[in-house]
Order: sequence, then structure tokens, then C-alpha cells
Amino acid sequence: MKFIRGLKNITPCLKSCVMTIGNFDGLHLGHQTVVDQVKQIAKEKGLPSLVMIFEPQPIEFFAPEKAPKRLYRLREKIQSLQAHGIDYLFCVPFNKSFSDLSAEQFVNDYLVSALNVKHLVVGDDFCFGKNRGGNYELLKVMSQQLGFTVQNTSTFKRQHCRVSSTRVRQLILENDFKQAASILGKPYALTGKVSHGRKLGRDIGFPTINIRVGTIPVVVDGIFAVKVKGLDNGGLIDQKLASSYNGVASIGTRPTVNGVGVLLEIYILDFDSQVYGQTVTVEFLHRIRGEEKFTSLEVLIEHINNDVDKAKAFFNQLSLKTT
Repeated sequence: MKFIRGLKNITPCLKSCVMTIGNFDGLHLGHQTVVDQVKQIAKEKGLPSLVMIFEPQPIEFFAPEKAPKRLYRLREKIQSLQAHGIDYLFCVPFNKSFSDLSAEQFVNDYLVSALNVKHLVVGDDFCFGKNRGGNYELLKVMSQQLGFTVQNTSTFKRQHCRVSSTRVRQLILENDFKQAASILGKPYALTGKVSHGRKLGRDIGFPTINIRVGTIPVVVDGIFAVKVKGLDNGGLIDQKLASSYNGVASIGTRPTVNGVGVLLEIYILDFDSQVYGQTVTVEFLHRIRGEEKFTSLEVLIEHINNDVDKAKAFFNQLSLKTT
């Protein structure tokens, strides 16, 4: 998959495409259905498949205080769409000048002039352009004028419930990671490169691997039972091929030790090797508790021991269910 950021970086070899547009936060089963349609039509037409996303997501630009926490950062979107077999991922910087484009300008400048789209797949509630002035009906009219075809997709349902990123977020907040995974088609996970930390975990008997999360808020925070993949395979894109290790993860600002920025720290059970610089995937399976500020390191250590015991009990129950 080729990643393109911004209009000026569109490669000359991309002469036309079959495409879809959206946020694709979580790349859940509904998203996957749309992507599969794009891939199939692209194959039939002998054209490359392309997904257009926006960074930041539109609501994060217009009303950051109302924006829901992300399921996926850009990193996870790239990896998931690459694993799903898309040819091109086109990331449009969502800024003031882009938000001022009328719906007609967007179609002309981006879809036709830049991408030469031949077929477009959108959701049934898709709106675009300044003040959300464009919709599927406008696309149908403009497609006939400009020489491409367009189709909309109906809402994807599973067990009579609408599949959506909002639904996945709600399930995660309810600590129902099993049901969230059934909608995502895989366990909810974050991916990142292991970086050096302050070594505080090692000093108190719980060495961790550390992944910097960045400034975009994600839906998980607190202490979790997790599985870690990529420790011994160099960070395979297809994590189904990777060995997994049980662990206890903390994601947050580490208030007890005056942490700066959001950090994902994982204490891996029965693993003690150096993996700095390695890309790993952390699958979230169960929330143990929220993040807290403790009065001393001794109290923190007591709670970490308790977290580890609870995680081990969870994994023991999990193994009993799968045997």
C-alpha cells in the first residue's frame, strides 16, 4: 500500500482509481464491507483501490471539545488498511482552507482533477463540503456530468444492531472487549514503537515496555489485562502470525510519578528481554481499574501487585474458556 499525505504528493502513476471516503476509525466490520466492495470493483475495472481519510478528523477540527476519543490513531489506520489490501491511502490534511471548499469544488478539485475517480463508494449518510453542503444526491448529479459512477452503501448491522465506531467506543467503555472485538473483527489494539522511559518500573520491580501514545486522545485509559504481539517477530503487519504474551498495561499520564504526556506502559508476564525500537501491538482484553494518584510509591507498588494478580486471574479464566 502507498501512503499519500496531501494533494501535492499524489503520485503521477495514479492515473485513476476506485475509491471511498471516510474516517474509518477502528476499521470495523461495516468499514471492512465498504473496503471490500471498493477492492472488488477495482479488480473488475483493472484499477487501483484508494481510501481517502482526513487528519485531523472533521469534528476534531470544528469542535475538538466535542470530539469522541479515537479508537485508532493514524498509525493504526495505516496498518489496518494496509493489512486489508488497499492499494492507496490518501490522507487529506483537514484545515481551514480545505474546510472552506464547497461540495462542488471538492468533487472537481479532489475527486476528478487530482484522482480521476472512476467509481466512488460512500455511506448512505455521507455529507461533504463547506457546511456539509454535499450529499449522495449531489454526487449522483455530478457523477453523470463528470464521467464517474457512484454508489451508496446501507448501514451494516450485526445481530440487529447498527455497526459503528460509536458502538465500539461504548462497548469499550462498558469493559465489553469481547463484544467490541466481534464488531471490529479482531481485538481492539494499539500499535507503537518501544521507546526508552525513565526506568521507574524497573526500579520498583515491574520493568515495562513503553509506547508513546501522542496528543490525540484514545478511548482507553487506566489499567488493563492485555496481550502483546511483535516482541519476537520484528512487528509483523499480520499479527495473526505473531506470538503473544500476557501482560498488564497502564495507559495515562502517571500522576503518582508526575508523568508528562500519555504513555502506554506494559509489564509483560514471563518476559524479560530488551526490545527497544521494536514495533509491537497491544491487544486490550479487560479493564482492571482507572488511573489513580497514590500517596507514595509503596502504595503504588501494592496496587500494581493487586493489578497483576487480577490480570493473572483473568488470563486463567480465559484459558479455561478456550480449553
